[in-house]
Amino acid sequence: MIKKITSLLFLSLFVSTTAFAAAPTAESVQASVDSLWVMIAAVLVFFMHAGFAMVETGFTRAKNSLNILMKNFLTVAIASVLYFIVGFGFMFGGSSGGLIGTDSFFLSGREDIGFFLFQSVFAATCATIISGAVAERMKLKSYILLTIAMTGIIYPIVGHWVWGGGWLSELGFVDFAGSTVVHLTGAVGAFITVLFLGSRVGKYSKGKVNVIPGHNIPIGALGVFILWFGWFGFNGGSSLAADPTLVPHVITTTLFSASAAILSSAFYTLIRFKRIDPSLTLNGALGGLVGITAGCANVSLTGSLLIGLIAGVVLVEAVTFIDSKLKVDDPVGAIAVHGICGIWGTVAVGLFDVQNGLLYGGGAALVATQALGVLAVIAWTSVTVGGFLFIVTRVSSIRVSREEELSGLDFTEHGSNAYELKDTVLESNVSSTSPFGSDLVERLNSIGTGNVSDMNQRNTI
Repeated sequence: MIKKITSLLFLSLFVSTTAFAAAPTAESVQASVDSLWVMIAAVLVFFMHAGFAMVETGFTRAKNSLNILMKNFLTVAIASVLYFIVGFGFMFGGSSGGLIGTDSFFLSGREDIGFFLFQSVFAATCATIISGAVAERMKLKSYILLTIAMTGIIYPIVGHWVWGGGWLSELGFVDFAGSTVVHLTGAVGAFITVLFLGSRVGKYSKGKVNVIPGHNIPIGALGVFILWFGWFGFNGGSSLAADPTLVPHVITTTLFSASAAILSSAFYTLIRFKRIDPSLTLNGALGGLVGITAGCANVSLTGSLLIGLIAGVVLVEAVTFIDSKLKVDDPVGAIAVHGICGIWGTVAVGLFDVQNGLLYGGGAALVATQALGVLAVIAWTSVTVGGFLFIVTRVSSIRVSREEELSGLDFTEHGSNAYELKDTVLESNVSSTSPFGSDLVERLNSIGTGNVSDMNQRNTI
């Protein structure tokens, strides 16, 4: 009997059976497509961090390359974990007076993991904006503490005001993908931090603005292309659905604004400086992308071109003003790109919104709301970042010593170097009197430490 049962069970393995599953409905298919699009967009936004890393590395000195790479990697890791623990809850939890979320910590009670993932990579983007502005002189441990504050509470509360059902959203504030929520918040944090840090050694002397050139402009340009590519997911994914009408429009306005900003920044620098400035033109692309982020779903294609054209000119003037007038040392121009162009893009929604914009007969109400939102975010971020850094600096300096800065943060913070050119040359035993001897080594190592006053060579991405 046992043998018969065993034989029947064995034979049943080779007999096909029919599985009765629920037939897919139009709603279930649409939900799957929506989820897939948001996941693709989240991956594109994650890939933007490679762009940030390349931009910041290429447009700063070689002796700080590893330090910048470590900051970018750590930012992504810290933001992902901390946003899961508290950030998402503060941003999208049940609202307390329209000011802050009060639940959903550790995703408790939430099943929308895809939405969390998309928002998580946004949080990391906000924090990494600070990385470039403080490059080459901030202690890594101090940067990590600031990243914890930004991703844990400062950025999530701004997000709650606008995207989490908070008071700004109730007023009708429009920021589709984050010109203010992400970019302006990060830029204001960068500006306040730079005020605490001060400028790099040799940047300003005897009333002159000295250029400190980046060591690899092609890598910086590659970073801009990566950011541009990822921005299609940054803006397009903010639809949170694979809407066949909305998503193509958002991606096209994103393309148009960046392209227009490149053209305007290139030709404006030609008029202003008598040559097309490559670094400002590359920055123009980013300025156009930041500028269109708030209104990419709300403006027409023509409106996106106008926003980009103006953003390119605004970018050039903002970089010059911040660098030469305010004397705020921002090695990669993050404050101008993400801050000033973020303000322009947010206010531009009040002008170019096809439903309620001033230029479309909607009156000045939306312009006023947009301006109020900008001022509120600037005030909140300035006070919180400033207060946090004030406390930290009472305990310890957030800046490396002069000797460590001159040596380079790769060696002093990590005990290593990104490039081994010096060792390679010295190990060749070439005579010091040779044109390829120690003279060359010293000149290569001193790149970016001399005083150069030509403003047109400024590397400011």
